[in-house]
Amino acid sequence: MIALLKILLAAAPTSKAKTESINIMADVLPEEMPMTVIQSLKLGIDVNRHKEIIVKAISGILLLLLKHLKLNHIYQFEYMSQQLMFANCIPLVLKFFNQNIMSYVGAKNTISVIDFPACVIGEQPELTEETLEMGDQLPYCWRNLFSCINLLRLLNKLTKWKHSRIMMLVVFKSAPILKRALKVKHAMMQLYVLKLLKMQTKYLGRQWRKSNMKTMSAIYQKVRHRLNDDWAYGNDLDARPWDFQAEEFALQASINRFHNRRYDRTGSLCNDPDFQSVDNNVLSVLGREVELTDDFKYHYETWLKREVFQLSTDWDQLLNYQYI
Repeated sequence: MIALLKILLAAAPTSKAKTESINIMADVLPEEMPMTVIQSLKLGIDVNRHKEIIVKAISGILLLLLKHLKLNHIYQFEYMSQQLMFANCIPLVLKFFNQNIMSYVGAKNTISVIDFPACVIGEQPELTEETLEMGDQLPYCWRNLFSCINLLRLLNKLTKWKHSRIMMLVVFKSAPILKRALKVKHAMMQLYVLKLLKMQTKYLGRQWRKSNMKTMSAIYQKVRHRLNDDWAYGNDLDARPWDFQAEEFALQASINRFHNRRYDRTGSLCNDPDFQSVDNNVLSVLGREVELTDDFKYHYETWLKREVFQLSTDWDQLLNYQYI
């Protein structure tokens, strides 16, 4: 997980080459440097495309992992979320969006004549400056837009209902960064940006709300609300991240108890049959030896007569479709 975040940091457009601790371009850069202008342009497009694919893959992996763990067990999801938070995932995502997001979403790092399926259908034309400039007619790059939406959803999952993490968004001054992301005219991306802004409005103060009424109106129109929501009028300007550390510590204690109960094989709880895992394999259960008590063996004929011979079963009623 930490390795994924390091690769994501190295592939972020705002990262400089000097600070990259991982060489993610080893598979792309050729052994010999390009000699012509066409080769240099192709290499530049290929490097940027490689970074975009890495960001797309890692953002999708992290989001799917969180969704799977939340379905499997909520404490597994909370443990994963805490580890991502401790690994500075929140400032990393904000750093990713602290760029010209319009140019990133609209980037054209593709060469249409050698993309699939054009590269395997018919004869490939010779690469020239004109063919390099030919690209898709879409107003945005679907790959970069997909990555942005995944990272916003990841940030939502990490901070939802967690006051200390919402305060981290406020401390890192995420509001102007997220407001710039609203310039991308895509409904789903704008929805997750507005959700992140809605979380922190009561910590930003009345003055911020007065000067950002257009954003407040968009939140009111597009984001789901609850009856006891105080995002539009609540004020908690004096709150600090450490004011909510008790919630984080209580959550961590609950996660530790879950780990000790579920995974610690040396603890005393492992000997308790109530905390043992259930064997749901039919062959294993049927093949298990069961010890019958002496009392049951003595009254076996009585049990057989009462439970088997005297019990009448209406098989036609069982096969009736209303009872299936």
